[in-house]
Amino acid sequence: MSIRDFTPRSNRRRVQSQRSKIILGVVLAAAILLQIPYPLLDGRVLEIFTLLTVYSGAAAMLLHARMSFGNKFAFAYLSITAAFALIVETIGVNTGWPFGVYEYSKTLGLFIFDVPLVVLFAWTMMAYPALIAARRIARGWVFLYGGAILMGWDLFLDPQMVTAGRWTWDVTGRSFPYAPEIPLSNAFGWLLSGLTLIAILHFILPTERRKDAPSTMVADIYLAWSLVGGFIAQFFFFGRQGLALVAFLIYGAILAPYFFTQWLNRS
Repeated sequence: MSIRDFTPRSNRRRVQSQRSKIILGVVLAAAILLQIPYPLLDGRVLEIFTLLTVYSGAAAMLLHARMSFGNKFAFAYLSITAAFALIVETIGVNTGWPFGVYEYSKTLGLFIFDVPLVVLFAWTMMAYPALIAARRIARGWVFLYGGAILMGWDLFLDPQMVTAGRWTWDVTGRSFPYAPEIPLSNAFGWLLSGLTLIAILHFILPTERRKDAPSTMVADIYLAWSLVGGFIAQFFFFGRQGLALVAFLIYGAILAPYFFTQWLNRS
């Protein structure tokens, strides 16, 4: 090899890092853009968009985890989250605890036992930004803040999926405000299972980021979009203004301390 063909290792790493960031940006953009036409679709097309949205969102979070913490972290995160989701969802579907009595539609694709595979990746998509946010500001209460984020996120997600027929509830007790098709127990179930998962992840996974790690902006963007996009969809497209306002106030109040802290750190 001539000296003209020689490329310093540091330069090669820099080029690879830039490529990875571009790929991450494209996957994240796809995960968000796929959600925009959601209220305008139906039938098989909507089913496909639902699956692609979740898988691309999970892929974006796993890519960010790999770039920020390394391959072992990303693999461990996926393994722990998917296993936990499979266990808690299998218990939930078969016993009605801790969320309430519900059943998944066959439109969600491949099933593992009684749980759609895509649901495991939905947990993967949601838990990572919740963990990142909780670790940034909650310190000794990481598990509680992360669990609250997951609960808040589902306030928008569940009504949308139930309306689309992705799963159904058997509501026998109190329902969530402005969502009579969803039991109030679902919110408590998400809080309980969410804080348990975040506690496990926080205990097992390292906190030290790589020197060339990307910023937390990917997690920030996805959390912000889950709030704003959920509100826009429910308020303007699904005509559920009451639900949109209640969910926005609760979820917004949960996310506000994190985004305020991020704003202070960047100003």
